[in-house]
Amino acid sequence: MAPASGAGQPFRLSMLIHDRHYRALLIQALVFILVMSLAAWLVNNTVQNLARMGKTFDFGFLFNRSGYDIPFSLIPYDSNSTHLRAAMVGLLNTLLVSALGCLFATILGVLAGVLRLSRNWLVAKLMTVYVEVFRNVPLLLWILVILALFTEVMPAPRDYRPAADGAAGAQMILFGTIAPTNRYTAIPAVVAERDPGPVSVLGLQVDAMVVAFAVALLAAWLIHRWLRAWAQYRQDTTGRRPVTWWISLLLFLLPILGLSRLFGIHLVTPELRGFNFAGGLNLDNGFVVLLLALSLYTGAFIAEIVRAGILSVSRGQTEAAAALGLRPRPIMALVVLPQALRVIIPPLISQFLNLTKNSSLAIAVGYPDLRATLGGTTLNQTGREMESMILMMGIYLAISLIVSAAMNLYNSRVRLKER
Repeated sequence: MAPASGAGQPFRLSMLIHDRHYRALLIQALVFILVMSLAAWLVNNTVQNLARMGKTFDFGFLFNRSGYDIPFSLIPYDSNSTHLRAAMVGLLNTLLVSALGCLFATILGVLAGVLRLSRNWLVAKLMTVYVEVFRNVPLLLWILVILALFTEVMPAPRDYRPAADGAAGAQMILFGTIAPTNRYTAIPAVVAERDPGPVSVLGLQVDAMVVAFAVALLAAWLIHRWLRAWAQYRQDTTGRRPVTWWISLLLFLLPILGLSRLFGIHLVTPELRGFNFAGGLNLDNGFVVLLLALSLYTGAFIAEIVRAGILSVSRGQTEAAAALGLRPRPIMALVVLPQALRVIIPPLISQFLNLTKNSSLAIAVGYPDLRATLGGTTLNQTGREMESMILMMGIYLAISLIVSAAMNLYNSRVRLKER
């Protein structure tokens, strides 16, 4: 048996082998030197290979003219913009589809996970079919299947016009507000009649409406936090918690309604004018297909996570809540789900990270994400494979670490506090 660390004893070389403490330090030092040597060899080998091909390792190409157009952009962009601007467009498109995908997948997954435990045999089996079908087919195939449905099954924009013989054309869905076509999906657009224009915030030009809504919602959230703390104090001192939910609702609702009225914000539904829809927002079908595929695919995994979290809650908890007179729906919302979150959140983080990385499959539908811009057209035009790949890997790593940190922060708030 190896002796314990000899505290207070003079150091001898034999301790590097026979002393547990010094042996552990020696092994760590050797592993560190080995890893650093391997990294240095890789870097040196890469630099030498680039030199043989007459290439240098620099990122100056990012400030050159891109020379290509991007059909879907959240910020101003044209072919005269730089490759860095093109990469920013791709990054914002990636963040957009990832954020919406996480939101829709979570909603769908929670509903499917809860309904799979329903006592209604038909509902439970339908949810089981959804989960098993989507979980066991690769995501790329679902993207291609949904793309084929949009391309081959959806009507053309002109098909929404009534026929000459009076027959009704294709019908818009969701109360006549959305028109899916084989070219794009027309949805209502949010329009402001009295837009105050941009303002300068920390040297950046930001829309004044966005700033106004952000300040109002931040103030409402801070007051809501204070209100919850006050309600908790009253409950601790008097044993009765005051009803504050309606105050919290008004805190968020009134500023939104007031600012919407101030700026004249309203929805404009799309209308068929000529051969195309106008008045609303025409979403590229590549974005819609990718969002649907990511949401449905990841939602199936989240459903299983939610089901496992619910089953982890002791049955005695639900029986006790039922004995107090609670109905099944309040039991699920107030007793089961809050406790199940402690089990649900850790694997849910992995699913959010997977969805974000799976968004790189957007190249299959022509959606201009980070992979298509920086890792696609920019890479091919500049020939900077190494720099583009390193940048793209670093960006995906940063996104994943930020998402993981945010979810871990939330997980630390809902997990059991040990004394």
